[in-house]
Parts: sequence; C-alpha cells; structure tokens
Amino acid sequence: MVISRTPFRISFFGGGTDYPVWFNQNRGKVISTTINKYCYITTRFLSPLFVYRYRIRYTFQEKRNDLSKIRHPSVRECLRYLNLGNERIEMQHNADWPARSGLGSSSAFTVGFLNSLCALTGQPTDKIKLANDAIHIEQNIIQENVGSQDQTAAAFGGFNVIEFKSDGLSVSPVNIADSVSDALNRHLMLFYIGMPRTASEIAKEQIANTPKKEKELTAMLAIADEAEKIIKSGNNFFDEFGRLLDESWRIKRTLASKISNPLIDSLYDRAKKAGATGGKLLGAGGGGFLLVYANPELHPKISSSLAKFPRVDFNFEKNGSQIIYKTQET
Repeated sequence: MVISRTPFRISFFGGGTDYPVWFNQNRGKVISTTINKYCYITTRFLSPLFVYRYRIRYTFQEKRNDLSKIRHPSVRECLRYLNLGNERIEMQHNADWPARSGLGSSSAFTVGFLNSLCALTGQPTDKIKLANDAIHIEQNIIQENVGSQDQTAAAFGGFNVIEFKSDGLSVSPVNIADSVSDALNRHLMLFYIGMPRTASEIAKEQIANTPKKEKELTAMLAIADEAEKIIKSGNNFFDEFGRLLDESWRIKRTLASKISNPLIDSLYDRAKKAGATGGKLLGAGGGGFLLVYANPELHPKISSSLAKFPRVDFNFEKNGSQIIYKTQET
C-alpha cells in the first residue's frame, strides 16, 4: 500500500500566461505557493479474490474489469499512461478541502495519483517528470482546458516563480527569509464563497479569447515580472504586493465572462472598503476561494464585512507531492 500527499496551491500572479496557446508564442510566468492543505491518494494491489480488476473510490465508487470503462478520466488515463492495464489496482481519494474551488485540486489529484502509482509499481519519477507527465495527461490525452501551473506547483511545492516557454518549463524557488515568508502569510486571508464550478468550462472561453487578449495578458506578465523583482528586493514589499494583486485581478476578470460575477465583485469591493489592498478569486474563476490581502491589523474588520462566508486558516508549505506511507505487498 502507498499513500501520497499532494498540496493545493495559491496562485498570486501570471495566471492565464500558463496556457500553451499563449506561451508557445510568447512566454509565461506564474508566481505561486503551495499550502498545507492536501489531497491524499491511497493505492494498493487488489486481491485476485475480487471479481473486478479495479476499485476506484472518490466522490463515487467504481468497480471495473475493463480499464476503458473507468469513468474518472484522470484515473483511467494515468493507469493507461503507466502501462498498468494488466494490474489489479485499488485507489481511494481524500482531501482536506472541497474540489472545484480554485486551489488546483484536479491537477493535485493527477500528480498525486501518478506519484502513488510509480511508488507502488517501482517506476522511477521525480518532480519535473511528475509535472510534465501530469500536464501531458491533462492537456493532450484527456484534452481538458487547463494550464500548466497547477501540475507544476503540486509536484514541486513551495513558493516559486514558474516560467513557461515553448521548449519547456523552469521552476525557481523564491528565496526569502522565513520571517518574511511568515509575514507575507499573515497578510493573506482566504474565504470560501462556495459556488463550485468546473474550471475547464470557464477556461475554454478564456483560451478561445487569448488571441484577442494580447494586451491584457502582456500586462499580467509585466505585473508578474514586477512582483518577482519586489519580492526579491527585500522585506519591505508588502504594500506593493497587495497593490499588484489588485491590479492583476482587475485585468484577469476581463479575460472571460464567467471569471467573475456580481456577487464576487461585491464581496471583493466590500473587502477593499474594509481595508484590503488587494486580492483575487483563486483558480479559473466563477466561485471557490476568495483571497484577500491586507495588513493583519485590519483582518478583524474585513472578516466582519464578509461574515457570512467561512474564513479558513492555512500556511505555506515547501514539499510538494510526497509518498508519506509505503508498505511492501505480496
């Protein structure tokens, strides 16, 4: 039996520049961090005493003999990609927070499942291979409308600058003191506003709009460049960080019609009036988690202004997808 633990992520800057339709012709840059909220994937070999070959447990439970009949696309294609069609596999998924909420949970699942399967079957892998394999499966095999940042963040973990070009991706850790990282973490608030959505459906419109949004995406890329410079400049970047988040969000919400809506706009404006300097809706948009950035002294006032929505605590994490339990099976 193998258990993998794979973190969710918060993306700060550059979202939208990580789609191949953009970075294959330009360049992409995302600044993000993983957090201490995870998805857990348990895999094991299934006994031949069972009348089925695959038992897959997530929101639903599937018992299949034919790999092609597995409904969960990531499970089906990860097994196929790793040539495990002749094995007998059981998989169970658990997560700390809800899916479809803007934290990269779908890609964390794919990365975590690949990592778990490789550990179970003895196939070699590493962080860059996990990221690239997950990107290939989601974009090219399943053909989902997803970018390339979520898989990379989940595989590598940590606070990173991730760059995308036509010839591949690169990951550069943001090397700041732990005290500065902790201070940045304390400026952030996360509210769950619900309205779970399928990111691929929202991203489909954004991808289609990309050729018409060169000005906006170029501006978002410039903001990511500026954010990288101020973060690396020292420990006095906190006000600028919030300002850049606000500027980036106001551009991002114009990239597709379903990224924001009147409720999201009103909640963001309410947080700003209570003292927030910036923020954004996480992920593709439409619902999920609202990130708010503000001086910690103003957090009680902002929480009061958004009192109907749960505020959840989190911390940055550094490890990426890990195998946290493994036992030999016969």
